[in-house]
Amino acid sequence: MALSDTERDLIRQLEIQLRDTAASDQANLNYYKGIQRVEQLGMAVPPEMRKFLVIANWCRTTVDTINKRQRLRALILPGQETADADPTLLAIATANNLPARLKMFNRDRMIFGRSFMSVGTNHAAPELPLMRVESPRAVAALVDETAETMTAAGRFYRLKTGPARRASHLSLMTPDATVYAERDRYGRWEEVGARDEHLFGRVPMVMHLNRRMSGEWVGESQMSDVIPLANSAARSLTNLQFAQEAHGIPRMWMAGVKKEDFVGADGKPIPMFEAYYDAIHMVTDPQGKIGQLTASDLKNFETALQIYGKQASTVTGFPARYFGLTTTNPPSADAIRADEAELVSSVEDQNEEVGMTLGWAAALAYEFATGTEIEGNLVGVEFLDPATPTIAQREDALSKRRAQGVLSREGYWDELGWSEPRKAKEREYLRLEDEQNPELAAAGVLAGASA
Repeated sequence: MALSDTERDLIRQLEIQLRDTAASDQANLNYYKGIQRVEQLGMAVPPEMRKFLVIANWCRTTVDTINKRQRLRALILPGQETADADPTLLAIATANNLPARLKMFNRDRMIFGRSFMSVGTNHAAPELPLMRVESPRAVAALVDETAETMTAAGRFYRLKTGPARRASHLSLMTPDATVYAERDRYGRWEEVGARDEHLFGRVPMVMHLNRRMSGEWVGESQMSDVIPLANSAARSLTNLQFAQEAHGIPRMWMAGVKKEDFVGADGKPIPMFEAYYDAIHMVTDPQGKIGQLTASDLKNFETALQIYGKQASTVTGFPARYFGLTTTNPPSADAIRADEAELVSSVEDQNEEVGMTLGWAAALAYEFATGTEIEGNLVGVEFLDPATPTIAQREDALSKRRAQGVLSREGYWDELGWSEPRKAKEREYLRLEDEQNPELAAAGVLAGASA
């Protein structure tokens, strides 16, 4: 079956979208990896010093710090508030190792400003649909802004070898079918293989836009506020290296000397570098003099880096220690929690937005597995606490609430952040204990009732 004119037009729009974002995507990826090119190193640094460029990779710090605190706890069907998670959702999440894939999803959205997750049929196990994180550098999507729904998505990739950088293959996803195409030798797209006419009614792909503004369908990199400061820090560190080489070591000066004064015991001239570091010099000219210049104080570079670090802390909401500003005495646990309050609040806000997108993807996977459409097409997503409380603090608070009867055993486990498989294992352990010690079990029940 040949591609229709409508499908060719969709492919053209998707290609243009990818081409327009390619340069900024590569730049953001370089910043995350710490291999960016800093255009201006400063007036004091000669061009040949560019090889000594030092990157303070605050961009990776920004992304990875948030990512480490976005830990998935459970997927919940709408209206389901029981202690046990839905077994179908749990099986899908486990089969796809969803917590690990969420790390990639979050990393993409914070680096490129957008991320994608596709849902597809698992032919080996139809009851466990495939959920895959797709690269924003290879996927483009078209959105109906009025209905706020995705109308088409394209995944471009290369199977051919050679120097060409253009994609050679394409998967075009529409609400009713997925079409596979290949670029011919003239650069035109031609359909290959059998199209998958799933008649799903929706594009089996979800897109998340980071920091999306109302009325806009573009995202912003989480690193955008830190990039100028990272460049400034790189300039200071590179200048520091140059200053350390040129002015940081005490310099020696000599007057009234000649080459014959720098001869070894064997009568051969001493290399200039070796003579420079000799501790004792004998000068034949009575008017000869030797002195030493005072090394420059490099404290100003440390001050500049501290200023940049404080500004990075301000724009990200991170504690200053994440950017190298530490104190002599280690902070207490309460001080750490207070210092991280803004960071924790930011992660919680991002959890709400990411949870909404992940809920859409989970609803698509649930419909793939069961054929049942979830009302509102939204699955509830719960995350673990992004804060860093100590074990003693958490256990003390939970034990007091448990003793007062305002927290159940299952709720206690939820607050500890246990996964559903972990809770199921604990229930089995408790059941075995009750079977082996029925008297203790009865006493425990009575004690719990009296409390």
